[in-house]
Amino acid sequence: MKKTLLLLTFLAFTIGVKAQTTAVDTLKEHQLVFTAVEVSPEFPGGEAAFGKFLQINIRYPAEDHKNKVQGKVYVQFVVERDGSLTDMKILRSPSETMSAETIRVLQLSPKWHPGIQHGKPVRVQYTVPINFSLG
Repeated sequence: MKKTLLLLTFLAFTIGVKAQTTAVDTLKEHQLVFTAVEVSPEFPGGEAAFGKFLQINIRYPAEDHKNKVQGKVYVQFVVERDGSLTDMKILRSPSETMSAETIRVLQLSPKWHPGIQHGKPVRVQYTVPINFSLG
């Protein structure tokens, strides 16, 4: 009876560990962020539509306009499997106010078409330069 009980306990533990490992693997798969995929994420309507969206929504910061500050803001974010944008961070920027404006506008973005890997939507890290110029 002790051997049977020990065997049943071991089997229950093994099954529990296997189920837990599968859940962890699935969780890791959902948290994995790709930098290159078979089909890249895309703003609805494509690159030209994204440019128009930025042009309509970005407001040149008054302080930077006054001080004639220009340049590119490099922003990185994750396009989630549902197309939403998360984990936004500024990599390089001419000013804090331009950084804040870039984040504000990206938070207004509609959902993107997600990146695809092996036929499934996946999380993809994306980097975009946004140019602020006084021309």
